Amino acid sequence: MGMKEVLTFNKNFYSVKKNTHVDSNDENKERGNWSRKSDYLLSMIGYAVGLGNVWRFPYLAYKNGGGAFLIPYTIMLAFAGLPLFFLECSMGQFSSRGPISVWRVVPLLQGVGVTMVLITTLVCIYYNVIIAYSLYYLFASFQSVLPWSDCFSWADEKCSKTTRGSCNVSQDNITVTRNLTWVKENNKTCLANSTFLEEVDLPSKQYWEKVTLRRSSGLDETGEVVWYLALCLLLAWIIVGAALFKGIKSSGKVVYFTAVFPYVVLIILLVRGATLEGAIQGIDYYIGTQSNITKLMEAEVWKDAATQIFFSLSTAWGGLIALSSYNKFHNNCYWDAIIVCVTNCGTSIFAGFAIFSILGHMAHISEKSVSEVVDSGFGLAFIAYPEALSQLPISPLWSFLFFFMLLTLGLDSQFAMIETITTSIQDAFPNAMQKRRAIITTCCCCVLFLLGLVCVTQSGIFWVNIIDYFCGGWALLFAAVLELVGICWIYGGNRFIEDIEMMIGKKHWCFWLWWRTCWFFVSPLLLAAILLWSLITFEAPSYGSITYPVWGTTLGWCMISFCLIWIPIIALVKIIQAKGNLLQACRAADNWGPALTQHRGERYKHMPGTTTEKDFVEIPTVNAMIGYDNDALDLSGCMDSQH
Repeated sequence: MGMKEVLTFNKNFYSVKKNTHVDSNDENKERGNWSRKSDYLLSMIGYAVGLGNVWRFPYLAYKNGGGAFLIPYTIMLAFAGLPLFFLECSMGQFSSRGPISVWRVVPLLQGVGVTMVLITTLVCIYYNVIIAYSLYYLFASFQSVLPWSDCFSWADEKCSKTTRGSCNVSQDNITVTRNLTWVKENNKTCLANSTFLEEVDLPSKQYWEKVTLRRSSGLDETGEVVWYLALCLLLAWIIVGAALFKGIKSSGKVVYFTAVFPYVVLIILLVRGATLEGAIQGIDYYIGTQSNITKLMEAEVWKDAATQIFFSLSTAWGGLIALSSYNKFHNNCYWDAIIVCVTNCGTSIFAGFAIFSILGHMAHISEKSVSEVVDSGFGLAFIAYPEALSQLPISPLWSFLFFFMLLTLGLDSQFAMIETITTSIQDAFPNAMQKRRAIITTCCCCVLFLLGLVCVTQSGIFWVNIIDYFCGGWALLFAAVLELVGICWIYGGNRFIEDIEMMIGKKHWCFWLWWRTCWFFVSPLLLAAILLWSLITFEAPSYGSITYPVWGTTLGWCMISFCLIWIPIIALVKIIQAKGNLLQACRAADNWGPALTQHRGERYKHMPGTTTEKDFVEIPTVNAMIGYDNDALDLSGCMDSQH
């Protein structure tokens, strides 16, 4: 090796040593690895366990038969959720590539990876707005009296903590009163059977709409930027940027708090809720004697179960591939997938007990049925549950804990989505990311913050809702079906199983029987059926009783079309590059395989960039020249970094 090559090697070696996202004990010296197995598992759990586990699953279970809903939910986990989750984890770990570059396995479908990243980018914009809402309510909880606990100066005449009755016929507007039955209602003497309930709004609902959102009449009325929400959004992005400043090396430490803390709060809320009057009634509605096994005869229940599993596990978003790409090659991703999926589903069920115990208490003291107070989504997180918490002793404490829990649940998912974006950039421009990761992450957060400002205007909630309605829906199902078809039917399911066995060791053919059945047939057919159903039953988006203008729905279709259009465009480009040979465009690229030389074995020894130890025989001489400590030199890692 000449002096020029020696100096070049030392320059590259020290550039690796300067990378803050790479440690000396990392297996992959270019991309880095998770510092500990627990960093990865907690990051995956935090990514999968999100806001939907708390504000959507309990409502779906209650609506679809209570405890009976767990039957289709578990079946869909086994047939749709877990198989796709394991497949994506294996893809990322085997190739050490993000959701775009991993499609070297089937170049024709590289557009699927682009679609995943674009959808994740759009979702990042509004997801951090929800985190901003949580921050606002968190700060609002630092008051001795919660601002939504009663109808204060911001409320109108419809605001009321209790139901209000009125009457069509009263003694004030009738002269003949003999032989009539009268009742007292709302300080009036009313004719019996002429009373009706007035439409009233809970204080928490009016606070959400009038104070927090300062909501306009619809998407047409943009209004001004709500300055305090904009500041909360800025703070949310600062937290995300700081946590990802060093990539997985920093976020892997933050998740020890953000992934664990929600469980602490859920336990506290459950214990507190279980001691309240009416808690048993709420839990009974959730999963007890109110369970309706006949609901399983309805197709809608099975569709809800499959959809909840699919979106709750965050499959087809690209994040599972991105996070798994930082694993060491021989990590047992099989057990990781099972642990994360079971934890995710268990969290959803457990959260339902914490939610419904307190909603049951709210129903009890307001003399309503649980069905009248339960809600999902924003209605549960920012109206129903805050209203219930405001009626507890020391309500600011419970409110603080609840919204802090929502904050940490959201941040975990947001960390993974931003990491998905930066991982894709890293795969495209590895040298730039090695030297400027912090700058690129900061720029990414700044751009997404600016794009998110429209979501904190007075019409912001309508923008949040429409992005979620289109980007978090059927397009992901389409990407998932293509992903399964690409891996199992184009690349080859049996070849992919051999790839997995290179990582986790050989398994008996019976072990793979279930996975083959799901990957080849059950999962793609099931997801395709849900996709078709979603398109057939499509309805124009709305927010409550407010319908969107035609141009708003059109904009939603344009957003999702922009994400999907890259699938045929890139496929066409790959076919042209293959000179019209479709089979060539489907064949795995020459550089598909394990990233590091020592993991390629006989099956992938053809990959370009293979290095051998003889290329580094002069390293000790170099160390002597520059006075470097031989004991600190990881020879195998340096050899791998040359790839």
